[in-house]
Amino acid sequence: MSIGAKDKIDRELVKKYSKLKMDNPETTKLVDSQKMLSAMNDYAMMQRSMIEMNSKLKGICSDVTSKSVVYLRLTFNPPKLKRR
Repeated sequence: MSIGAKDKIDRELVKKYSKLKMDNPETTKLVDSQKMLSAMNDYAMMQRSMIEMNSKLKGICSDVTSKSVVYLRLTFNPPKLKRR
């Protein structure tokens, strides 16, 4: 996951909104900061768990795939010509 503008539109939006400042004290009363931090922490822990599960699942899938591969011994026997 990368942070930053990826194309021209994103760069222009970043320029536009980086100059805006929010000075609205009423919004701080609407959201409890501790609840917000707790929600962010829960989301980050869930994301970390999903990444760990994904890596474990990839390992399990590759193990199953490698163990289920059957190697066959192939020999080439050209057909014999019939003599008349």
